[in-house]
Amino acid sequence: MKTSDFDYDLPKELIAQHPLDKRDGSRLMLVNKSTGEVDHKKFYNIIDYLNPGDLLVLNDTRVMPARIFGHREGKEESIEFLLLNHKGDIWECLAKPGKKAKIGSIIEFSPKLKAEVVDITDDGSRFLRFIYDGIFEEILDKLGEMPLPPYIVEKLEDNERYQTVYSREIGSAAAPTAGLHFTKELLEKIKEKGIEILFITLHVGLGTFRPVKVEDVNDHKMHSEFYIITKDVSKSINKAKDEGRRIVAVGTTTIRTLESVADEKGHVKETSGWTDIFIYPAYKFKCVDALITNFHLPQSTLIMLVSSLASREIILNAYKIAVEERYRFFSFGDAMFIY
Repeated sequence: MKTSDFDYDLPKELIAQHPLDKRDGSRLMLVNKSTGEVDHKKFYNIIDYLNPGDLLVLNDTRVMPARIFGHREGKEESIEFLLLNHKGDIWECLAKPGKKAKIGSIIEFSPKLKAEVVDITDDGSRFLRFIYDGIFEEILDKLGEMPLPPYIVEKLEDNERYQTVYSREIGSAAAPTAGLHFTKELLEKIKEKGIEILFITLHVGLGTFRPVKVEDVNDHKMHSEFYIITKDVSKSINKAKDEGRRIVAVGTTTIRTLESVADEKGHVKETSGWTDIFIYPAYKFKCVDALITNFHLPQSTLIMLVSSLASREIILNAYKIAVEERYRFFSFGDAMFIY
């Protein structure tokens, strides 16, 4: 299977640069994963396609203000760092310009925050050991900016619009964007209809935006992301699977979490850890039955993932229709329900 098999033409003007005034006012494409049939609704109509007894699983991660600017000791330049993930005080970061952040360099961000570059990966990521006076998260809140994806070039007026209304667990370098369409009122209506709502956590890394640079899909190395599934959530998911109820994932991050830990019966357990699962066509889903998602970049691991839930032909046809119908694409764009 080739990376070029997942390409499509996207006019630049269809890349959404800002969120709509109303979260649930975006468009919703319905895609039948068996027949390929396509229909067009508004996102608030999703409630009509969720059935009593369904289990709706969402990712409650919260985006960090992960873009910070610093300079080498005694230098006037500005170096941009994007925090991806961490173990203790050592963070993996993207650096721009990276050539100025060499191993051993001391980077100053503020009187209360500096860091030492302790390692550089083959792909150019930097590992920084942060040294700070106070609470790191509070310092980051004051210094950091929201890490919008590179295809969004317009300024975001309200940072909360790049957070889901149910975000709780801070740690992501990017939003789980399928969840941006939900309002608290819509979630309440969904619950009143008899649909169970659960939350898992996966901290999204910017590796999700990295292009697949190899032509043979099998040669691509996936990034790792940290996840948490609690005991109560695992019990509810396992009960639903045993009762034959539908598991509906909100976002590819939720799918990555559930499928990483599911056994052959689709059961999951209370656990946390790092996943580098790579889902592409021929993958057999064990836990998830349906997916609410956004429209993804050409030749990305995410369009490969959604193509494995339906098929490559069905998804590429749906994307072709989305372009013809002038849907809005990517993080602030419209949504798709694959059922």
